[in-house]
Amino acid sequence: MKFDPLRFILVSIVMSLALAPALGAAGEKKADPPAYRFQTVVEVKHTPVKDQYHTGTCWCFATVSFLEAEALRLGKGEFDLSEMYVVRRTYPRKALNYVQMHGHAVHQQGGQAHDVIDRLRDSGLMPEEAYSGLNIGQKRHDHGEMVAVLQALADAVMKREGSRVTPRWLEAYEGALDAYLGRLPAEFAWKGRTYTPRSFADQALGLDASDYVELTSYDAHPYYAKCRLEIPDNWTYNADYYNLPIDELEAVVEKALSGGYSVVWDGDVSEKDFSTRETGWALVPEKDWEDRTMAEREKKPAAPVKEKQVDQAMRTATLRDFTTTDDHLMHIVGLAQDQTGARFYRIKNSGGTDRKYDGYLYMSRPYFRLKTTALMVNKSSLAPELRSKLGI
Repeated sequence: MKFDPLRFILVSIVMSLALAPALGAAGEKKADPPAYRFQTVVEVKHTPVKDQYHTGTCWCFATVSFLEAEALRLGKGEFDLSEMYVVRRTYPRKALNYVQMHGHAVHQQGGQAHDVIDRLRDSGLMPEEAYSGLNIGQKRHDHGEMVAVLQALADAVMKREGSRVTPRWLEAYEGALDAYLGRLPAEFAWKGRTYTPRSFADQALGLDASDYVELTSYDAHPYYAKCRLEIPDNWTYNADYYNLPIDELEAVVEKALSGGYSVVWDGDVSEKDFSTRETGWALVPEKDWEDRTMAEREKKPAAPVKEKQVDQAMRTATLRDFTTTDDHLMHIVGLAQDQTGARFYRIKNSGGTDRKYDGYLYMSRPYFRLKTTALMVNKSSLAPELRSKLGI
């Protein structure tokens, strides 16, 4: 057959087009399907994810987010409240407590949900636009240097040699806070009106501090009564938590979310199977991390893993041996389920959106049951019979 250049070119083109998909498929590495596929079942109205960045103020971000969600639930509109106003108002109280206790108290960045509610009650609140706390040209919060300076001031008062404590040390302490976070304005303009922090909380926001209660679950204390939660960041000493069996504590969250209420969560986030960046989930696998081989630790699950059955005794045991620690507060805003139907809590974190699931986390029921140290809820979200039993 006589060679036909045109026919040869046409055949080559057709064959190359036919082979291209196969070659492409062979050359490409398909991404592994995710081990978990989450579907939101219930989601409470809430405000966008924020970033606490280099601060230990999760207690404030989580609870302020909770109050913003409360305002949305009550039809008061969307608020962007100032976390740093609460932080600025709380530090002097913490310093006074530290000095009065001769240094035998917590004076670091941590706190609890009631610290925000206490400021709502005694000082009011402010919008973010009136007080950002970004006073030294930073775009994100970074309290490392400020905390070191504040600690040095408080310790200097404690290290006096036989002399009296002067009334001036707290002025110096407040001055350092003003230098880093900015002076607190006595009044500010917001949406065409002038407010004080007190009038803003009462008139614009309109939330009642007495509506909020904290709950825990440890068998070292009587159930259905108030108890002291024995964690370092519970620095106010007079803060009481209602103690419930873990089944009932879990039921409180389910009922709240199903009724349109959100929840402040406090607990342990130091576990190897808790990740906000890489996986976006928190689990309690049957096999403990220290019992896994190196290969098991490095292998990513291809499907949902089997988790432990968590009971009340496990909670107390892990708190007592420090395998459960009080690390972080976040905001529970919804219920979800994975592809097997297993229930998860959808949680808003305060580490910005540059994380898995845009800054949200999915926490399994076993993780919640084992690693939760405390919750805050609106008491109206509690079942009537439980409120009666607690006397609230």
